[in-house]
Amino acid sequence: MDDLRDKYISLIANAADEATLEDLRVQAVGKKGEISLQMRELGKMSAEERQVAGPKLNALKDEINSALAAKKQGLADAALDERLRAEWMDVTLPARHRRVGTIHPVSQVTEEVTAIFADMGFAVAEGPQVESDWFNFDALNIPGHHPARAEMDTFYTHRAPGDDRPPHVLRTHTSPVQIRTMQDQGAPLRVIAPGRVYRADYDQTHTPMFHQIEGLAIDKDISMANLKWVLEEFVKAFFEVDDVELRFRASHFPFTEPSAEVDIRCSWEGGTLKVGEGDDWLEILGSGMVHPKVLQAGNIDPDEWQGFAFGMGIDRIAMLKYGIPDLRAFFDSDLRWLRHYGFASLDVPTLHGGLSR
Repeated sequence: MDDLRDKYISLIANAADEATLEDLRVQAVGKKGEISLQMRELGKMSAEERQVAGPKLNALKDEINSALAAKKQGLADAALDERLRAEWMDVTLPARHRRVGTIHPVSQVTEEVTAIFADMGFAVAEGPQVESDWFNFDALNIPGHHPARAEMDTFYTHRAPGDDRPPHVLRTHTSPVQIRTMQDQGAPLRVIAPGRVYRADYDQTHTPMFHQIEGLAIDKDISMANLKWVLEEFVKAFFEVDDVELRFRASHFPFTEPSAEVDIRCSWEGGTLKVGEGDDWLEILGSGMVHPKVLQAGNIDPDEWQGFAFGMGIDRIAMLKYGIPDLRAFFDSDLRWLRHYGFASLDVPTLHGGLSR
């Protein structure tokens, strides 16, 4: 038994792989292995001999099995170490950044503006882009002789000769949504209306199709003071500044009375816009108190209700905030431009998490 022990312990220690180890197991403790055959001989021994040989054979068998198990574990550990050396990767390195799509600045700014006004209680309203002449002009107190109604400024849909039905247009502003929302929901009301609009114009700061957002608030005691506060809060949140100064200049819009264009104090040091400081002023939007005739067109009694409205170009405020010099580039479908000015697709603007990240 000592010879068997020394033989197999030495062979097991020198085994180079698991296949060799399995062959040794079969030779030693398999059904026809040397130790197994020795154990079969116990039946031919006397009781006294069995009492001596039996425990020794069991101890030998256990020792060989333990040696096999230890060697097998050692071979597995060595194989794992080799694999780790071959497939090593430093998981402490930062991951490679891969952008999953890119959000267009117009979409990003629309989401930013919506988040700001939603925090102030404004819902989002939508309407058709092809509008009747009445919703686009008449309901907004725009007279028939107004220059905006000329075909050189407005896209009219085709009508066959002799067709006397009221014309339709590609909406020139999102203000028709105000009329539709007033008719559908009545007062009180607080909505914004972002969307595409169309005008026959094309240069560095104008395109035939662009984006606007309108705001409308109607109640019984709304005033210009409420309008001023809303716009101040919007400008501070949008441009992410702590303080801002607005200047209201008297103006004229057919759908508001009184009307005012709104400027913000700013500076252009080094060609960079800084809002809330400096000696320059920059016009950003038009606003005013809703004209009584517009309220009537929306089926709201102007003797009982009043409200304010404002409108601004989404593309324009995107250009101002993110330093985009040419409006036409918004619509060129240039992927290089979009990768430069675009936004990460999973970064949703929120007031608590940040608008522009």
